[in-house]
Amino acid sequence: MLAEQHLNARMVVEEIKVGLRVKTLNGSVRGFVEAEGLKEMVREIMEAEVGQAVRKKVKEVSEVARKAVEEGGSSWRMLDELIDEFCMKQVRG
Repeated sequence: MLAEQHLNARMVVEEIKVGLRVKTLNGSVRGFVEAEGLKEMVREIMEAEVGQAVRKKVKEVSEVARKAVEEGGSSWRMLDELIDEFCMKQVRG
C-alpha cells in the first residue's frame, strides 16, 4: 500500500485536482511530512484561492460519484451486468 502512495497523490493533485500536495521533509514525493507542512496545506484548502478551486472540484466529483452509484447510474448498471453474467454462468454450469 505504501508503494503506490506517491502515485495516488499525483492522481489526486494533478489529474483529478481534488487535493494539494503536502511538502515533505526532504522535498521528495516519498518523504515524510511534518506538522507545519500539513497545517499549511489545510490552511490553503480552507482559505486560499487554490483551496476554493479544490473544494469546487471536490463537489463536482462527489456529485458525479453519487449519480454513478444511485439506481440507474453507471456503477449500478455495471454491477447489474456483472451479477447477470455471473448468474448466466451458474445456470450454464
